[in-house]
Amino acid sequence: MESFIKEFSAKATQAILALPSKEIAKALAILQGVYEREGRIYVFGNGGSLALATHFVADLNKTVFSHNLDKHTRRFQAIRLPSTESELTAWANDVGYDMVFAGPLQNYLQDHDAIIAISSSGNSPNIIKAVELAKKNGNPVIGMSGFDGGKLNQLADAKILVTTPKGEYEVVEGVHAVVLHLIVKYFKNYFDYLVELGKAK
Repeated sequence: MESFIKEFSAKATQAILALPSKEIAKALAILQGVYEREGRIYVFGNGGSLALATHFVADLNKTVFSHNLDKHTRRFQAIRLPSTESELTAWANDVGYDMVFAGPLQNYLQDHDAIIAISSSGNSPNIIKAVELAKKNGNPVIGMSGFDGGKLNQLADAKILVTTPKGEYEVVEGVHAVVLHLIVKYFKNYFDYLVELGKAK
């Protein structure tokens, strides 16, 4: 049992240490640019990745500013797609599951917006359709993938790839959670610093 724990921990540690820091920095720059332009950030994924997207949206909208909510009249505008289960099932049932992200995204997407697509395989058809829509519209794409990155890693502007053998979803999703918390912590520190300088908006 202990050997299993050590082996799994070693895999997760190795994946974290191999994270592409330049690509994560690129993602941070994209998100800061969206904030400055008062755009929106659309986040989506399937299964466990949808759970990560939901958690991240709550953290980006609220936790980033939690120390100084009264000091920040302008905050991130992050939205999980689809925003409700009713919308998800309506698109899936009436149009097709491959449109559950691209359909709602087409309703909302504006020039100053960006998307964060989360897919362990990087090849989920519904993820790729939404990414292709964003690319066609000229919106920046932050892609979070695993294994060999798949098509998502090829299309993304910021390529956050957790490199693992194919099928190691536990490691990929766990490290994706670490990256998303890193993003939250970065902006939490950044906006707290602006408050100290008296430059909060």
